[in-house]
Amino acid sequence: MERLKDKVALVIGAGSAGPGWGNGRATAAIFAAEGAQVHGADLDEAALASTVDTIQEAGHSLTAHTCDVRDTESVASLVSEVHRAAGRIDVLVNVVGGSRHGGAAELSEAEWHNQLDLNLTSVYRACHEAIPHMLDQQSGSIVNIASTSGLRYTGSPQVAYAASKAAIIQFSRVTAVQYAPFGVRVNTVVPGQLHTPMVESRLAGQRTGGDVDTLLSQRLARIPLAFMGDGRDTAYAALFLASDEARFVTGTEIVVDGGMTARCD
Repeated sequence: MERLKDKVALVIGAGSAGPGWGNGRATAAIFAAEGAQVHGADLDEAALASTVDTIQEAGHSLTAHTCDVRDTESVASLVSEVHRAAGRIDVLVNVVGGSRHGGAAELSEAEWHNQLDLNLTSVYRACHEAIPHMLDQQSGSIVNIASTSGLRYTGSPQVAYAASKAAIIQFSRVTAVQYAPFGVRVNTVVPGQLHTPMVESRLAGQRTGGDVDTLLSQRLARIPLAFMGDGRDTAYAALFLASDEARFVTGTEIVVDGGMTARCD
């Protein structure tokens, strides 16, 4: 449909924790299918290469970049490289994130800082580098990926992850208002408990001793729609926010959770 035709999109976190549709891989693939010139970045070169293969098999392309979002110089170099190659950055999607089990009494201070750096400060770094280019061109759309853990307790004590994802929502709102007069829109997608490759690769080991089926059952029980989405559901929400169809949408969130956060129990 080419909803992003002629747009340059930078998707940070375009790899995936395993086979299937993670949020970043799905976003990169769907943006490419919709006509964007997609630049995808990830720290895991093998995971990013798999995304490139997936997109190429569908008849599209992605320019791959290696980036560590926890390193300021790495992020600055990434954004400069994309802007130098493409001449502009129309869309920035910040996908990178990860959770660690533990409440305030259990989580170490070092892990607390690691979580905030990975989930929250990474978003700041990318926006800090990309927004000046968007201001110069008087246009741009930033889509940050948060989590329903930033809205309510979702069944597992992961206080640093929850705090950082809640902060992304407010970071996006404030940034949206500040730069709206310059044509820059900033919004947030808030995914719920999706079945992404991270369930098998990481979460099951943290929460159910590696029992994937038990974890999936626990997550499914919280979802009114009675099925779990995947990264493509996050990506389609991001697609709308990145496109000109959302030209009058800024400073808000799209919750993609099958109705989970609307429940009162």
